[in-house]
Amino acid sequence: MLDDARRGYTFTTMGAKRNPFETNLDKNPANHAPLTPLGFIERTAAVYPQRISVIHGARRYTWQETYARCRRLASALSKRGVGTGDAVAVMLANTPEMYECHFGVPMTGGVLLSLNTRLDAEAIAFMLEHGGAKLLITDREFSPTVKGALAKLKAKPQVIDVDDPEYSGAGERLGEKTYEALLAEGDPEFAWKWPADEWNAISLNYTSGTTGDPKGVVYHHRGAYLNAVCNIVTWGMPHHSVYLWTLPMFHCNGWCFAWTMAANAGTNVCLRKVEAGFIFEKIKQHKVTHYCGAPIVHSSLINVPEEMKRGITHKVSGMVAAAAPPAAMIEGMEKLGFDITHVYGLTETYGPATVCAKHEEWNALDIGERTRLNGRQGVRYLMEEGLSVMDPETMQPVPADGETMGEIMFRGNITMKGYLKNPSATQKTFAGGWFHSGDLAVLHEDGYVKIKDRSKDVIISGGENISSLEVEDVLYRHPAVLAAAVVAMPDAKWGETPCAFVELKENTKITEKEIIEFCRAHLAKFKAPRAVVFGEVPKTSTGKIQKFVLREKAKSAAAIDS
Repeated sequence: MLDDARRGYTFTTMGAKRNPFETNLDKNPANHAPLTPLGFIERTAAVYPQRISVIHGARRYTWQETYARCRRLASALSKRGVGTGDAVAVMLANTPEMYECHFGVPMTGGVLLSLNTRLDAEAIAFMLEHGGAKLLITDREFSPTVKGALAKLKAKPQVIDVDDPEYSGAGERLGEKTYEALLAEGDPEFAWKWPADEWNAISLNYTSGTTGDPKGVVYHHRGAYLNAVCNIVTWGMPHHSVYLWTLPMFHCNGWCFAWTMAANAGTNVCLRKVEAGFIFEKIKQHKVTHYCGAPIVHSSLINVPEEMKRGITHKVSGMVAAAAPPAAMIEGMEKLGFDITHVYGLTETYGPATVCAKHEEWNALDIGERTRLNGRQGVRYLMEEGLSVMDPETMQPVPADGETMGEIMFRGNITMKGYLKNPSATQKTFAGGWFHSGDLAVLHEDGYVKIKDRSKDVIISGGENISSLEVEDVLYRHPAVLAAAVVAMPDAKWGETPCAFVELKENTKITEKEIIEFCRAHLAKFKAPRAVVFGEVPKTSTGKIQKFVLREKAKSAAAIDS
């Protein structure tokens, strides 16, 4: 009986029919292998060894060379004791080293912990400790932040420094050796092993959520594989595409595009700094075909001088996500001649999990109507099994009337394993067998989803999540502040920026500039409020701050300023 159970037989009541297609037809090495994106680079290096894999400034690598460097990294890390269940943290810009870590780290059986380079030392220290980082690979540009983070840790990880010739600064060396010296320890023929189980963790990404303490989102090999392939299919990427890294690789592992480009056998063009001038320069120089980014990246491209835009004669495809893109941005990119695809997702869904799939008949519509249709969050990604807009209390789908709001929910293989060391949050977010996004939306008659509001008070500014509660916590530390609330204020450049409403204690005085500078001293600069409104903060009879009132005030203030 036990042997039969192990073979996958299912026994029901007496006389029940046994499925002949499942009898004695078992998984074995000849017909089954766990899914992992690590196999992509192995195949591409074998099939297209001399094609260019990575470009960064004067540096050029072929797929054969990149694969060898990834294996060297895996070998060197293994010699240092990194293996299954060990986290290797990276604080890196979009450079070849960051790309190699997406393969070299999981080749050891370890987990890649990508750190947001824009965060402060306190947040980085939390992630290093909570994620249990055994080793840290860090770019010297971020040495001041990393040094501050390490000072807060009792148990410090091994540190390896990256010296990037494209970085003109002089950041302090914090580690025992450089990344290139580490690679020299490794074997380019290192026999990395396929994961025993596709459910094994491949990476760890932190998201702020709605509290100051970030949550550790765990990805598995299966999900990374599926979304990497899904990016190609959904976007219709031709073989050997040229991809410009405007999107940070630390963000949802670059929406899985680090692995996508290995499957595509394309070329990665690295970019340390996202500036419109550099972007146009790289597009022209390397004939870039694809790039991703938040609305602010696309808006910056629209607003450059006309002479900078000239000279692009090939098709360029852009993918935009984050907050719903402004209509002016979509129209502007269309006038620029770029083909823009709107996607939506979260860290918990490996990046994009919905796409505003276009229809050919939309081309006959005027630009205003096309903009409206293309501005929706759309339909589920091919590799996402379930997308719904539901009442979170009853778990019943809302009618497709474009008016009734519910919560966007997902289920399927490109949904995270869960939150690291946080079973209560994991259980809550998976209640009812669906992942609860926290985003409120309506469902249109054609089945397309459109976000209307956010049930979580997360402000999405330039593609970065800002926790309003985290900012409020800092405001409350100021001795003059009696009450504080932070909401999103519409912004033409950033999409949204934090607006603080501050009620001062009696007989105290403080200026808007002083409040902003105080926040900048205790937070990453991009999290600090851009505007401060003084006065009594509206509350309910029970003392709860009425944020819906403040959101309307912030919208009105933004409209007046514009």
